Amino acid sequence: MSELFWVQLLVVLVCIGVGGRYGGVGLGAAGGLGVCILTLLFGLQPASPPIAVLLIIIAVIACTSVLQGAGGLDFLVRVAEKMLRKKPSAITFLGPFICSLFVMFCGTAYVAFAVYPVVAEVAAEAKIRPERPMSMCVIAAGIAVIASPMSAATAGMIAALSMYDVSIIQILGVSIPAFIIGTLCGCLSVFKRGKELENDPEFQRRVAAGDYQSLHVEQKEVQAYKPTFGAKVGVLIFGIGVATVILFGSVKSLLPAWEVGGKMVPLATPALIQMVMLAAALFIIIFSKVPSDKFASGSVFRSGLIGVVGVFGIFWMTGTFFDAYRPLFEELFKHMVESWPMLFGLILFCFSAVIFSPSATVAALMPLGAAMGIPPALLVAMYPATCGDFIVPGAGQIGCVAFDRTGTTRLGKYVINHSYLRPGFVMVISAVVAGYFISKIVF
Repeated sequence: MSELFWVQLLVVLVCIGVGGRYGGVGLGAAGGLGVCILTLLFGLQPASPPIAVLLIIIAVIACTSVLQGAGGLDFLVRVAEKMLRKKPSAITFLGPFICSLFVMFCGTAYVAFAVYPVVAEVAAEAKIRPERPMSMCVIAAGIAVIASPMSAATAGMIAALSMYDVSIIQILGVSIPAFIIGTLCGCLSVFKRGKELENDPEFQRRVAAGDYQSLHVEQKEVQAYKPTFGAKVGVLIFGIGVATVILFGSVKSLLPAWEVGGKMVPLATPALIQMVMLAAALFIIIFSKVPSDKFASGSVFRSGLIGVVGVFGIFWMTGTFFDAYRPLFEELFKHMVESWPMLFGLILFCFSAVIFSPSATVAALMPLGAAMGIPPALLVAMYPATCGDFIVPGAGQIGCVAFDRTGTTRLGKYVINHSYLRPGFVMVISAVVAGYFISKIVF
């Protein structure tokens, strides 16, 4: 390896490290700086940005933000709250699965934020240590993107495995059951974690000081909620859109095809997702009568566009670097595939832990793994390994520490020794192992 290789690798790592501190737009901007340095200073040819993935993210964001404007997300939150309050004793298992359903349906982990305070309140009322369900809710919601047909990460997987003609139903056929098994294992790992709530020193201190009681009384005032017709219709239309994508994406014979170079080529799945989601957004606007000022004013639209910038910049930089040294990486991955291909999963995990984004990890590394000859079944099995962004606490982890008024959910003295570490590792490892065996059946 030349000295230039190590210098350029250092540039990539420094940009990832600096961008990772700021996340989102900062990550994308750092990736843009990396492309500038690699191209203008070292003369590397810039890679092609992941246009298909970016367009899918934008289309899904548009539809989800319109659904939020129609009141559909608020309606789903109320349904979730009702379900959680029906069985408070099972909150450690029920909470993570309900938060995950939100993410699987909408494709972004941000929608679960509305459910976290409800989980914390229900757990405290049931005298269950809130750290148990709260830690798993954040982890499960973050990893649920691998089981969502609408997520940017799944869009990246579809694009990365397009050379193998892998359908969305094959990806979900592995990722969904693997995710469920991983979530169950994670819940079991925290089921009896820590002292019982009434014996926790921090909780006792807050009760004695009167802090917990005053906050508890304030949050007990729950207003009556009646979902509007538009909210219900919006959820229905969005669900039909998701079902349409899955149906047409898995049954290729339903898709139109065109002759290209003497071969019939069907409509690509990324294009299918884009057009269906945009069409669903229009139907929600029309039938739910969404005001124009609500189209892009919600939190989903803002957070989604931040994700677009992050994926754009970081993929462009890493793609430029990997393309320049493709022969070197081909040789490296050839030995890896022959000796221990699961090592690629460790690379995925470490990369995602640094850049804080499963979708950016998929966009940056999965095409490389596919090009290097790693079997598609194995790549899909390692899909959960792209969710290592829980190592360093992010918005979800920090927010849930605040939501837990009892003080049982904590960030450690050394930052990374927090409440989410155990369920995160358990869930990722168990999901990858489960995915490995399930992929042998699906593929």
